[in-house]
Amino acid sequence: MGDPIELVDYDPIWQLEFAAIGKALRGALGDGALRVDHIGSTSVPGLVAKPTIDIQISVRSLEPLDAYKAPLEQLDLVHRADNPELTKRYFRESPGSRRTHIHVRELGSFSQQLPLLFRDYLRAHPATAAEFAQIKRQCARQFRDDRQGYVSAKEPFVWDIVRRADTWAQSLGWRSGPSDA
Repeated sequence: MGDPIELVDYDPIWQLEFAAIGKALRGALGDGALRVDHIGSTSVPGLVAKPTIDIQISVRSLEPLDAYKAPLEQLDLVHRADNPELTKRYFRESPGSRRTHIHVRELGSFSQQLPLLFRDYLRAHPATAAEFAQIKRQCARQFRDDRQGYVSAKEPFVWDIVRRADTWAQSLGWRSGPSDA
């Protein structure tokens, strides 16, 4: 059993924390990082979240791994080779550091575009973000000590948001804006 699911109210400090981490990532990776973006619930003003800063680094190719693994390890990030998602490479904070998840994905891939669309849609639709917050709180209460249960319980609503976001994106020709860092 892992840590219990703890959601907290939105904290504007998350944007500042991302900015500091993003600057360090940009400095370490240089042109190897085509984009560095704040994603996940902490990137949506007003949304409740587990206080984990999720960052997506977009690269030309996931191979060779060492092109970004070594610079990220120099920032004390730990590569999680056991990550089951084959469309990304995953890094975490070192023990005792601020909880941070780094998702490295190929620029233009579905897995790279989806978190940006999801984030932008929620930012543009505060009522949907508030609805999502209610679902998250309900799922966290029900599955407090079951992380996989929590993820599975909110999944149908997440995919409903993705469908809405796709319709929205098609109606206005959405493109991801400039990189956050």
